[in-house]
Amino acid sequence: MKPILNALAAAGTLAATALPGWAETKLTMYYPVAVGGALTEVVDGLIEGFEAENPDISVEAIYAGNYDDTRVRALSAINSGDAPQLSVMFSIDAIDLVDRDLIVAFDDVVESDEDKEWLNSFYPALMRNGQIDGKTYGVPFQRSTIVMYYNKELFAEAGLDPEQPPATWEELVADAKALTKDDQWGIMIPSTGYPYWMFQCFAIQNDKELMNSAGTETYFNDPAVVEALDFWRSLTQEEGVMPEGVIEWGTLRQAFLQGQTAMMWHSTGNLTAVRDGADFDFGVAMLPAHKRAGSPTGGGNFYLFKDSTPEEQAASLKLIQYMTAPERAAKWSMATGYVGISPAAYETEALQDYSADFPAALVARDQLEVAVPELSTFETARVREALNNAIQAVLTGTKSPQDALDEAQSTAERLLKPYQ
Repeated sequence: MKPILNALAAAGTLAATALPGWAETKLTMYYPVAVGGALTEVVDGLIEGFEAENPDISVEAIYAGNYDDTRVRALSAINSGDAPQLSVMFSIDAIDLVDRDLIVAFDDVVESDEDKEWLNSFYPALMRNGQIDGKTYGVPFQRSTIVMYYNKELFAEAGLDPEQPPATWEELVADAKALTKDDQWGIMIPSTGYPYWMFQCFAIQNDKELMNSAGTETYFNDPAVVEALDFWRSLTQEEGVMPEGVIEWGTLRQAFLQGQTAMMWHSTGNLTAVRDGADFDFGVAMLPAHKRAGSPTGGGNFYLFKDSTPEEQAASLKLIQYMTAPERAAKWSMATGYVGISPAAYETEALQDYSADFPAALVARDQLEVAVPELSTFETARVREALNNAIQAVLTGTKSPQDALDEAQSTAERLLKPYQ
């Protein structure tokens, strides 16, 4: 989608020539770039377009790596007395940021009826990670669900219907067996980077959420959760349709494009990169169901940091409203594959035309109907690490699902006890 990338960037660059040499309000925004491709030119174009429309505001975007890198760098800047005014960070960071008293609720910044209407314009499923105690602390921008990519040509070669991807766990196993051969796996699911996120898919499909809505309890060793991890393990150790050991998040897309696997589960944020890189016909489907269908939401939200002036908060709000406007949300979705964050984005002529030509662009949006919030708790990084370690121990064959998840649950209970 290079024409879209270039158009966004060029529009901002041309408009930026009208900028004066000064700005009354200066904003610093930390932004994660290592999530679905080289997106800095897109974000730069959006910022330049905003500055052209608001010559009294200047914005410095600091590209900080992945979500964890962005969090570390933004908090380090705050601790050093050089606090940014806003950032895009993990949607699941909200509980911890509120607990540390670092961010302000958007409800306390919006004033007009128009502002309030904007705050209520996003898909409810994308708002749930950012809403705490009745207030909204995170506004969606770079958001996703996990979807299944599959190689239609390999489906046809295996005698499978390329227009009928597996819709249940049982069909997934059967299709993956038909697709597995000496130099090709039936399916790959990444177990580095965000293993807890992928595991949440299996858990919710087995009809069990991993945490409560307050982020004070986890259910890692619930029988349904243990059963879910055992099923993931079985794809390798019993069914033989997935490689043994861990599967790298960062290289899986290329493995799919090279035909090393016929199916993969991955973020919809890779959709445009897959479309640009595939030399074969591929499909995108919602994840297969078991007791129910489902995927966690994922990705990044905008946050407003508390250590900024009312003028800076007002300017930050204006920037966020600009970047989340339906037309720009639509272009962002087309340029990346991330979900259009509001129904209005899908009502734009641009996204309607795009999705009519490329229906795969609608799969992640449609999956929002059955989506759950991404795993988020107090002490979220340490709780996630405990679960990640358990998942990898099981997938590498060093622990049983029950033992590994018992340990993860024990760690989570110890970390969360002060918040209960």
